[in-house]
Amino acid sequence: MLQTIGRNDMINENDSAFLNRPVTMNEKNNLLEIEEHMYILDNVEKPNVFRNMFPYSEVPKIPFNDRIVPHNMPKEIWITDTTFRDGQQSRAPYTTEQIVTIYDYLHRLGGPNGMIRASEFFLYSKKDRDAVYKCMERGYEFPEVTSWIRASKEDFKLVKSMGMKETGILVSCSDYHIFLKMKMDRKQAMEHYLSVIRDCLDEGISPRCHLEDVTRADIYGYVVPFCIELMKLMEEYHIPIKVRACDTMGYGVNYPGAVIPRSVQGIIYALHKHAGIPHDLIEWHGHNDFYKAVSNSTTAWLYGCSGINTSLFGIGERTGNTPLEAMVFEYAQLKGHLNGMDTTVITELAEYYEKEIGYQIPERTPFVGKNFNVTRAGIHADGLLKNEEIYNIFDTEKFLNRPVLCAVSNTSGLAGIAHWMNRYFKLAEHAQIAKNDPIVLEVKKWVDEEYANGRVTVLTDSELVTEIRRACDKLGVSFAGFENSDNS
Repeated sequence: MLQTIGRNDMINENDSAFLNRPVTMNEKNNLLEIEEHMYILDNVEKPNVFRNMFPYSEVPKIPFNDRIVPHNMPKEIWITDTTFRDGQQSRAPYTTEQIVTIYDYLHRLGGPNGMIRASEFFLYSKKDRDAVYKCMERGYEFPEVTSWIRASKEDFKLVKSMGMKETGILVSCSDYHIFLKMKMDRKQAMEHYLSVIRDCLDEGISPRCHLEDVTRADIYGYVVPFCIELMKLMEEYHIPIKVRACDTMGYGVNYPGAVIPRSVQGIIYALHKHAGIPHDLIEWHGHNDFYKAVSNSTTAWLYGCSGINTSLFGIGERTGNTPLEAMVFEYAQLKGHLNGMDTTVITELAEYYEKEIGYQIPERTPFVGKNFNVTRAGIHADGLLKNEEIYNIFDTEKFLNRPVLCAVSNTSGLAGIAHWMNRYFKLAEHAQIAKNDPIVLEVKKWVDEEYANGRVTVLTDSELVTEIRRACDKLGVSFAGFENSDNS
């Protein structure tokens, strides 16, 4: 049975239990430490919904207590994927063939060092199960094919039948879910979860416990005591138990000194330091309701979480998940290298989604949007033509196979128009257009007329393509070379 303590019960720090707690050396700061608190389940009678922070009739509040926790980034950090699980909850289901193709792309993107460590799948439909089998048949070590189930013994039978090594289990941890959705108290919920996890361990399967709604949960009254019990099970069975902290509603913040449960670093610190979960068994799963999915995920890395759960292009529930491609470049910025990841695959994936799946990526989406590295302001275009480093974030042609593009305006001149045509149509070096080409001269006349008539905005890609086609017709030049390009 679980030991519980009421909120008003007191622990006497003069009792033998406190006085006999071990003193240990912290190898990071070379100081002796003694654990000051006992983290025992607080089995409250009424749900604690943190109404002071989450007044539903007002915008949520971000209070501070200025308690700061130290940076503690693991030596090894990586990315996991939920494109086929959380990502599929917000869009039309992928076909089996699409899932297998995307999985192949993820394998290539993760590189030989398996930087995309795992990918999780639903198991409920035949289509999902067929996709799982086909992906497993690929024989890739990474991404490892994993599943996701609810915390029920019936769902667990699915995992057993497919011979999977790991499964995610939903273990909702806020009182919103425990009291208001599940109609249980904390003790009942914990015992239910632990029973299902034991069933999983009895079959030799590694459970991944999804702490749903952790940013509205009682961290030290429920989450830490529950995770301590998980670590006891791991010690008993000698099977890894992963813990995924799920910022289900996007309430997490990374501001120093913010109060838990909203503090991302505070949550990660509690899981690692006070629940005793090793770095490599902690994951963060973020949502973007308040535009913080990427910054919160990076913060989780910085404060002790090895795995960041993502989905391609951020596609996921409501405002979406942490975009996988974003964390690829966050990793590179933190570590100073890509550790074997092939970032050009990101562009291939974006093209596959648009051409084969029919998903339209917003044009200004970082790294993958049509216009993410297109300079439109006239004065910026002038600088870009002189040296692309001035207005390009990095060598996008090298890392994403996306050369920087300069939009055409009244300041672009002949060189700017020629530059746009060569880059937009991806013309090979031997076929590139010179600035004195008759087509360029004809387009330049039209551009000058547009601005002479009062235009102040840059020209759109579609306008330029239309005008280039008109110029070709006027000059008797074939437009076929442009039509055969990827962009036309």
